Amino acid sequence: MDNLHNTVQTLGQLRESGWESIPVKEEIRQNLIEKIRSGGNLFPGILGYDKSVIPQLQHALLAKHDIILLGLRGQAKTKILRQLISFLDEYMPVIAGSEINDDPFNPISKQARELVDEKGDDTPIRWIHRSERYGEKLATPDTAVADLIGDIDPIKAAAEKLTLADENVINFGLVPRTNRGIFAINELPDLQPRIQVALLNIMQERDIQIRGFNIRIPLDVLMVFSANPEDYTNRGSIITPLKDRIDSQILTHYPQQLETGMKITQQEAWISRDGAVNVTIPPVIEELLEHIAFEARDSEYIDQKSGVSTRMTITAMEQLISAAERRALVNNESETVARITDLYHIVPALTGKLELVYEGEQEGASNVAKHIIGKGIKKTFARYFPDPGEQKKSDENIYQPVLDWFADGNTLEISDNMGRNEYKELLDGVDGLSSLAGENSLINKENDQYVLMDFVIEALHQHSMVGKEELDDARSYSDMLGSMLGSIDDLDDFDDFDQ
Repeated sequence: MDNLHNTVQTLGQLRESGWESIPVKEEIRQNLIEKIRSGGNLFPGILGYDKSVIPQLQHALLAKHDIILLGLRGQAKTKILRQLISFLDEYMPVIAGSEINDDPFNPISKQARELVDEKGDDTPIRWIHRSERYGEKLATPDTAVADLIGDIDPIKAAAEKLTLADENVINFGLVPRTNRGIFAINELPDLQPRIQVALLNIMQERDIQIRGFNIRIPLDVLMVFSANPEDYTNRGSIITPLKDRIDSQILTHYPQQLETGMKITQQEAWISRDGAVNVTIPPVIEELLEHIAFEARDSEYIDQKSGVSTRMTITAMEQLISAAERRALVNNESETVARITDLYHIVPALTGKLELVYEGEQEGASNVAKHIIGKGIKKTFARYFPDPGEQKKSDENIYQPVLDWFADGNTLEISDNMGRNEYKELLDGVDGLSSLAGENSLINKENDQYVLMDFVIEALHQHSMVGKEELDDARSYSDMLGSMLGSIDDLDDFDDFDQ
């Protein structure tokens, strides 16, 4: 019956074809069964949920349940809901001209019933693609019952000279227009309680009531929702009768493995650009970005009830690439490699996505972002290099040549727009740095050695072994003790000025 949509155009032809009408939840169940048996990827592009959310979704759909996805922001809830249409038949017949996808064998609107009574088997049939069977509404405080369910249209009544008691003057809302399909409401708690009440009949009795009419119109629809659990107290709540009518509540979560987070960022971020500059992102930098997100989700400065969206690492990656891209353009280079300097240009991508607690507000959004970046650097460094603190106690401290170089009064200043050759020359000039980075297991054809050398210097600063001064467009590293003494001298000068 795959090609019926090309040949069947009337109700009579549909009867002869052997096509059968089944409820939408049964249709989804049957198609899901076939997909599970075939072993295909049920939710392409949805990563990290294979052992949690996706099995629970399958259970709910097999049970013909209405569903709510409950989780913090940036956990792919809407993306999952929109993929549910893949479990619908590719094409479905409706009575041509129907506003609510009337079943040709069981029309429910007055308009469709009258058309079938008038034309019988010659009633025209239209085939709609599965993509037309999905409806969605973002719950906002100004959403009205008329938007979702429908209302009387007096203009239509006047134009067609109908009384307000005629069913044909009904202007159907979004839910009935998605009859025999899937309807999603995002951010359900934002819907006013009195509007949520209007959904109760749909969820249990499977019908709608339009004011002014003593009729009930039976609907066939899978209702799905998304919500943030904190919204129950922050902005609104889901009324108890509605929660009771939603059959399955499925909890989403952030990536639990670093590798999963990296795959999501790679998949969603705009990495492959228009070729103006070829920017290489070393794996160590990719890993750093995910560590920053993991540290943010564990930071005492950030409101964990609000969450740290996966969109943060996606936009951070795009900012990182743009910073490297701009540097290459300034230096008229056709290709470049992302550096630690570029990493600090992701701060604008972080500050807008972090909800701070009181202590965080006191520190300031930019300082919290830099603090989290520093913790991410330390966490990544610990995976591949010996702990500098432990090495300091050892007689064979592998970092000592680098520390001695700074102790001799040398400084390393790396600017944002420094060209490739100057960048390499400066790092090569630090005693012991090249061998320290070169002997590490991170070195391969994908990890640029100079980025690792830069990484080591920054990590030593994060471990309070090398001083750093942030300039307008550069960062200057120096001996830790000398940096502290310099700060004291500056204070003395300030005191002399006061006197």
